[in-house]
Amino acid sequence: MERIILTDSIDQTAAIFGSFDSNIAIVERAFGVRIVNRDTEKTAGDAIVISGSDPEAVNSAATAVEYLKKMATLNDTLTEQNVEYVINMLRDGREDELREFDEGCICITVRGRPIKAKTVGQRKYVEAIKNNTIVLGIGPAGTGKTFLAVAMAVSALRNKEISRIILTRPAVEAGEKLGFLPGDLQSKIDPYLRPLHDSLYELLGPENYAHQLERGTIEIAPLAYMRGRTLDDSFIILDEAQNTTPEQMKMFLTRLGYNSKAVVTGDLTQTDLPSGKRSGLAEATKVLAGIEGIAIHTFTERDVVRHRLVQKIILAYEKYYSERQSSDSAARKVYSIFKK
Repeated sequence: MERIILTDSIDQTAAIFGSFDSNIAIVERAFGVRIVNRDTEKTAGDAIVISGSDPEAVNSAATAVEYLKKMATLNDTLTEQNVEYVINMLRDGREDELREFDEGCICITVRGRPIKAKTVGQRKYVEAIKNNTIVLGIGPAGTGKTFLAVAMAVSALRNKEISRIILTRPAVEAGEKLGFLPGDLQSKIDPYLRPLHDSLYELLGPENYAHQLERGTIEIAPLAYMRGRTLDDSFIILDEAQNTTPEQMKMFLTRLGYNSKAVVTGDLTQTDLPSGKRSGLAEATKVLAGIEGIAIHTFTERDVVRHRLVQKIILAYEKYYSERQSSDSAARKVYSIFKK
C-alpha cells in the first residue's frame, strides 16, 4: 500500500524530514514503513511517499506526517521531541487533541521567530491564561511554564492591554547559601532571577529590554519586595512558586489590582523549602480550586519541550519515588503489626 502527502514548499519538506532524515527515520521505525520524497509539478513542494505491506501502519504513518506538516507551518524547526510527541499521541488514541492545536502566534522574538504552543498541554495553558485572571501552571521542568507566561505578558504589553510586566521569584537556596555569594543584595539575588532575565532578553532584545527596565515598564524582583504593594494594570508572574510558604503565596495573590493578570508557575517535585515547611503552591491548588476566574493547569511529561532525555529523567524519578513510597508504606505496616 502507498500514501502520498504533498508539501507546500521544499523548506517544509526539509523540516519534516529533519537533519539527515532523523525525523522521518523515527516515523519509519515507529510504524514499520518506508518514507521517501519525490519532486512534483503539482505544488512548489514535494510529494512524501509512504509505503508498506500493512495498510493500517501506512495510514497511521501518513496521519503522523500530516500533523508534522502542520507543525512545520507553526514552528521554525521540527525536533525529534516533536516527532515522538505526535507518535505517542496517535498511539494513545488522542488524535482529537492533536486536531485542537492552536495556530495562533503568541508573539515574535526580536529575531523574528514566532512563539507558539508546541503541545496540546501548552495550548490549553495559553488558553487558560487568556481566559482567566489568575492561572496556576504546575508541571515538570522543560514544559515551558515560565517562558510561555512571559511570552503572553510581552504580547499583552505590546497590545497595550497592560502597562507593565512584573516578574518575581522567592529567593530560596537550592542546596547553596545566599550569603556566600559575592556582592551586595542585588548581586546576591540576581542569579535567582536570571531565568526571567533570559526569557525577556530573547523576546525583546538587549536594547529594548534594558530600555524597558530603565523606564520601569518591566520589573524583576524577589518575592519579598511585593509586600504592601497593589499592582494595577499589570501582568504579574510568580516563578518557582513551589518554594513559597502559604503566607507568601497569600501575600502575593492579594497584591492583584485593577486590570491585572497573574500567572503562578512551579514544579511541586522540586521544592527547596526546609524540611517540614509546607509549599504555598501545593496549598493554593487546594484552596483555590473551583473559584471562577482562577484556573489550575497541570502539565505532564508529554509537554516537555527540552531535550528528549529530560522526559525520560522525569519518568525515571517518578518511578523511583513511587517505588520508594510503596516500600516505606509496606515497612510501616510491618512495624505496626510487630508493635501490636
